[in-house]
Parts: sequence; C-alpha cells; structure tokens
Amino acid sequence: ELPPSEFMQVADSTWLVLSVVSNGREPPGCQATGVTKIARSVIAPLAEHHVSVLMLSTYQTDFILVRERDLPVVIHTLAGEFDIYREEGGECVPVTCDDVSNGFLKPKPAASPTLHPVQSPQTRFCVLTVAPDTLPAIATMLIDVLFYSHSPPREADGSSQDLDSITFFSFSLIEGYISIVMDAETQKRFPSDLLLTSSTGELWRMVRIGGQPLGFDECGIVAQIAEPLAAADISAYYISTFNFDHALVPEEGIAEVIQLLQQRQESSR
Repeated sequence: ELPPSEFMQVADSTWLVLSVVSNGREPPGCQATGVTKIARSVIAPLAEHHVSVLMLSTYQTDFILVRERDLPVVIHTLAGEFDIYREEGGECVPVTCDDVSNGFLKPKPAASPTLHPVQSPQTRFCVLTVAPDTLPAIATMLIDVLFYSHSPPREADGSSQDLDSITFFSFSLIEGYISIVMDAETQKRFPSDLLLTSSTGELWRMVRIGGQPLGFDECGIVAQIAEPLAAADISAYYISTFNFDHALVPEEGIAEVIQLLQQRQESSR
C-alpha cells in the first residue's frame, strides 16, 4: 500500500518467516540464547545448502527469514531435525517433503562463503521490552529517537576502519510483543519504570558484519558468527538489516568473541 518513491528501495525477493519453537528436548543447563541456540540445527544446515537467510532476534524469541523460492530446499534440509508446520487461517498444518517435492532442486555445489570483516564499536547496548499498554507513554520519545535523533550515515570509504561508536536503534512489534535494542545512553532518555529487561539487566556489545552493504544473495553470513559462538556456548542476539548484519553478545564476553572471529578469519586464509 506504500506509494512508489525514489527514496524507498525494495529488495526483489519475497521472504517467509520461520519461527523455531523448542520442544523441550534440550539438555539441562543449556543457557545459550538467540542465534547461538539454533546455530547447529538450523543456521549451519541452511548455509551448507546455500540458502540465504535474514535473522531477527527479539526479546521474546528468534525468527529466520528465507526467500519464498528457497522454501522447498529449506523444508528438505530441516525436515529430518524438525516437525514443520505452516500457518493456514490461523491454524498450524503439518508440512512434509512430499508437499514441495515438485519444486525441490538439489542445490549446486558452491564456493566457500566469503568471511566478511567484523567491527566492534565501544557502544554498550540494552535489549528491552515494553508492555503494549504502556507504549503510548513513550510514543513521542520513540518517534524522536527513530526519526530525528540519528546522525548521517558514514561514508563507505571509512567503513573499513573500526568504529568508536555506532548509531543503532531497533524496534519490532510482532504479534503484540515489543522488542527494542538501544544504546545505554539512549535508554536514559526513557522512563526507567516502563522499560523491562532481563533480571540480570546485562549490557551487550555489538559485532557488525561487513565493511560494505551485504546484499541478499550471499549465504553463510549468519553462520560465520553463529557457528563459532555456538561452539563456545556464547549467547548472542542477531539482527539482519537491509545493509548490514549485527550480533549482540554479553559485554563481559566481547574480548573472547573478537578473538574467536579473528581466529576464524586467519584460518580461512
């Protein structure tokens, strides 16, 4: 319904959302959250089958977006590990490989995915939620932060350097649940009694993937971060955007994360 505009760029692909629901079979004491939790079971297999994904971690759960044309490959890839359902008229209907067998194409072998550079700004972030009925109380502040408080984007020629800070604010409203990621300084502008955090109230540091906009055709970008963190059992939230991918890790673990990713970069050379 949005009118065409020279200021709005739209990706060619139509995307579908995969929501991964735990079935309670995880081993006791498994504390990993976000992208780390589904790295081995979902993200790595899709990368191996050359499926490009967008990842969206929220305060409540995690979503993986896949291109609609890749759905047959996605189902064939994940059917051995998961019970797969599609939503029809509000009801969940089981999906089998036979349902999409006519459209399944065996993926062609591809070269190893490019390992993109990562940047880790000094900015500290908070992962928050807000009760929907209190949203009107912070609506004016949200509008100001979203549309009037950002700095101009940096020029591409300086993107290869590490950033001292980064302007990043994410707001999602999914099925009535609100999730917000903001830097610690911006959080101070909001009424503290309306923003809900985890019981630990931990702060997060960011790893931004890519020195230039990544596009949508490449696969393995999420896996580049997810697999090393999963192997080290480090929790991470992951947010794909139109231009770049961003992983949030607990502040106390940022040094270990940077070391892990640097080792992966060096081993691929």
